[in-house]
Amino acid sequence: MEEPATGHNRWHPEIPAILKVSPGELVKLETRDAADGQITSDCSVEKLLELDSGRMHPLTGPVHVEGAAPGDLLEVEIVDVLPQSYGFGIQYHTLGVLKNHSPGPFLAHFDIKGGYATSEQLRGVRFGGAPFMGVMGVAPSMDMLERSREYELRLNLPESQPCSAQSCVPKTETVARHGLRTIPPRSNGGNLDIRQLTAGASLYLPVFVDGGLFSTGDAHFVQGEGECVTGLEMGATLLCRFHVHKALAREQNIKDAQYSFSRSPPQQRPRHFHATTGQSFNNDGEPVHSDLQRAVENALLNMVEHLMETRQYDFQQAYLICSLAADLRISQAVNVPNFTASVILDLSIFD
Repeated sequence: MEEPATGHNRWHPEIPAILKVSPGELVKLETRDAADGQITSDCSVEKLLELDSGRMHPLTGPVHVEGAAPGDLLEVEIVDVLPQSYGFGIQYHTLGVLKNHSPGPFLAHFDIKGGYATSEQLRGVRFGGAPFMGVMGVAPSMDMLERSREYELRLNLPESQPCSAQSCVPKTETVARHGLRTIPPRSNGGNLDIRQLTAGASLYLPVFVDGGLFSTGDAHFVQGEGECVTGLEMGATLLCRFHVHKALAREQNIKDAQYSFSRSPPQQRPRHFHATTGQSFNNDGEPVHSDLQRAVENALLNMVEHLMETRQYDFQQAYLICSLAADLRISQAVNVPNFTASVILDLSIFD
């Protein structure tokens, strides 16, 4: 935050490494929050309408890992994720699973201490920490830049465009014109938002350029699986080690990120929970053949309404609680035409 021109917020293989490390060496990477310091504890919800989307996801890196080469598999051993003391949660009415139901933007500020987060905007709830990095990835190859699928999809959301010069860091013509935005994840990793990637996990990334050029950012103190837009965003420090598995990505045809655990992750199925379900129906109750997106939307909407009825939260509060603490499960995707999704909420957050 104190050095806004450092790091980078685009993916490009020509962004120079800031650090060279050996496999097995303990690495400490300090990161800024996903909004690059634009949101502070004294901001009102109106600030959300002024955010510079081009600055989102400032990344710390790249880190050159000695010996890593195209075709290798880079293992990122996550030793710890150390949170800062302030965090925030955002809800937009134009993004997220329930964007068609949300009445407007919402902003909650959080105090983080002692392994928990609390907010004046969400009274009566306390979130236990499970910190992880939302963005972890390696540099794409030049070939990946040229065949980015976002071009084929013709995305029309400015914040999702694959290339944009707006507030680009570094401000070189090559990166501004051809660097990929960090919003969608890709084969090089990136904005995976996998909440199981806490301390004790390992992330495996196929390597596309010499040194791998690993970068990270977008730390979350906690996150559910039906995000309204964000998890509990914060600045954090990642402690990690890198291991290079020679030629393994090429030999095993590994094209996308994989991950594993060396010990049990903190997000185990809660002992005391309430779950809602949803099916493949549209807003008028008409079936939409085998539509998982509709099933997820309906299950999440049912949980939001459950919290409104049983705990007297308004829509935006209930939606953000789900975004931070609810599990999302595909309960069945075989009984056509109606698939079933479940949203599971750990009730201990209200204790």
